[in-house]
Amino acid sequence: MGRRHLTQPSVPAASRRDAEATKGAITRAARYLLARHAHGDITLKAVADRAGVSAPLVLKYFGNKDALFAHVMSFEADAEAFLDAPLADLGRHMVHHLLTGQAERGADPILRIVFAPLHGERGDVLRANFRAQVAERLSGCLAGPDAGLRAELAVGMLIGLGVMYGIARGPRLRAATIAEITERYAPAVQAFLTPE
Repeated sequence: MGRRHLTQPSVPAASRRDAEATKGAITRAARYLLARHAHGDITLKAVADRAGVSAPLVLKYFGNKDALFAHVMSFEADAEAFLDAPLADLGRHMVHHLLTGQAERGADPILRIVFAPLHGERGDVLRANFRAQVAERLSGCLAGPDAGLRAELAVGMLIGLGVMYGIARGPRLRAATIAEITERYAPAVQAFLTPE
């Protein structure tokens, strides 16, 4: 009798998409809660409830609370989208990206750094990730003197805009269109990226 080959059944594409959608919902729920509560006060049940899934499903995809929040505290994927433009147009892209995230989703993932003080030691992880994955990465894209300082100044301007638009909810700022704000604000950000 010959040896039988056992093969794993292939996972249908729809199942993979559903799994990715579920992971995305869990990640968004954890980010939402992390922006409003101290890490120690957030339960997996609260994340699951916010994501519309069961707590065991959160465990299935992320293993435990620490693994979930290690994933949530990374800016790697967010920085990819945030910095995805040619240097000559990067200021405009970053302003538009930040405001669009605020307007369409009520938050921009980059602004999670604002809430670092809420999270004690985990806030230190959030700060370190932000510096390495956003500010230092932007600095690496810049030429000329003081690239690191210019990157931090540009990012600081964007965080200030995000706080005023999405957290303080400045009424005049909120009444303006994203295109208008971008037109006015992007040149100041760009000036740090590509100084004359």
